[in-house]
Amino acid sequence: MIRIVTLLAAAALFSAGCGSVPPLEGKSAANTGSVDLSGDWALRGGEKVSRPPLADGDQPIWIPRRTSQRQQRQQPQQRPRRSDGTAVGVFLETGRAISITQTEHGLFISFDRAVVEEYTFGENRVVSVGPIEAQRVSGWEGSAFVVETLDEEGARLSESWSLMNDGAELVRRIAITRDETEEFSMEQVFDRN
Repeated sequence: MIRIVTLLAAAALFSAGCGSVPPLEGKSAANTGSVDLSGDWALRGGEKVSRPPLADGDQPIWIPRRTSQRQQRQQPQQRPRRSDGTAVGVFLETGRAISITQTEHGLFISFDRAVVEEYTFGENRVVSVGPIEAQRVSGWEGSAFVVETLDEEGARLSESWSLMNDGAELVRRIAITRDETEEFSMEQVFDRN
C-alpha cells in the first residue's frame, strides 16, 4: 500500500512538473499473442546502425552507452554527447549481446551482461537516472513489446521488441521524437544464440 501511495505521489509531482507535456498512454499488460521474447540474442554481424540525415544546423544526438568501469578500461569508447534538453537518451541501453528472461508479469533484459533493465507489463511509473526523471509506460501492442519514456521537456524515447522469422530473429526499433519530429531512429536485428 505504501508503495502504491509513493508511486501515485511521484506521478503527481512528475505531472505537475511537465506542465503542457501530455502524459504517455498506458500499454496493455495482456500478452494476447502469447509471445515469448526469452532467450540469448546476438546483434547481427556487428552491423553499423544507419542514422537519419541531419538537416542544416542540426546537431547529432549521441546516445551514451553505460558500461561498467572494467569494460571502459578494456575498450576505449567515443566520448558520449547528446543534444541540449534531450535527457530521455540516458534511459536507452544498448548492447551486442542481450539476454531476455520473460515472466508472467514482465521482462528482464541484460545488455552485454553488464546492465539489467526490468520492465513490468502494463507499467506506468516515474523512472530516474541521477537527477533526470521521466515517465515510463510499457506493455504489449499486438505481438510487440513496447516501452515509451517521456522526459520533462516532451522528448519521447520509443522502443519496440518483436520476433520475426518464426522466432529466429528479434527486431528492436528505437526512436526519439520531440514535438512530433523524429530526432533519432535505428533498427537492430538480433539472432537467437
